[in-house]
Amino acid sequence: MCRFLAYQGVPVFLEDYVSSPCHSLIHQSMQATEAKAVTNGDGFGLGWYGDKPEPGLYREIRPAWSDENLLSIARQVRSALFFAHVRAATGTASTRANCHPFSHGRWLFMHNGQIGGYAAIKRKLEALIPDALYGARTGTTDSEILFLIALARIGQGLEPIKAMGAALSETSTLMRAAGIAEPLRFAATLSDGEAIHAIRWSSDAKPP
Repeated sequence: MCRFLAYQGVPVFLEDYVSSPCHSLIHQSMQATEAKAVTNGDGFGLGWYGDKPEPGLYREIRPAWSDENLLSIARQVRSALFFAHVRAATGTASTRANCHPFSHGRWLFMHNGQIGGYAAIKRKLEALIPDALYGARTGTTDSEILFLIALARIGQGLEPIKAMGAALSETSTLMRAAGIAEPLRFAATLSDGEAIHAIRWSSDAKPP
């Protein structure tokens, strides 16, 4: 599973959390002592808000600990709201398009978890993404699908938390219809640059 951090507060340099502390996210990506996956080396990403409504984004498939560009960006960029994510893939390819965070317009999203039996319902999940948003799908992960479904529900007038809940509910319905016994586990953050919305849920009452 993946690891991530989300920050909102007084503007700080990204390195203050991502790379400098002894238990920084980069350090955790090499040696996660309280996780199923000890290393998170299947890519990483940063998303931050600055002077423009849309977030900046830097994603790479290299392990976070081996990318000098990440260290340079974290040292130079200051932000009052940012996401950082290190990935341990759970069945989809290690490509830049599959690295978190995902962004669309002013929205930023990252996720840790997995849709049980994802391959069996992938096509039906994609059908829940409206045409206006489907072109924004560039990767193959279940995370990106959930993000775009939630954005569609926000576009229909739901508040962010309710929109994410609707996406999870629709996914759970498809899983039950397909007879999938594996759980849906979900921990994620979503932001529009003004606030961070954090959601944690699992169908079997166990953490992601």
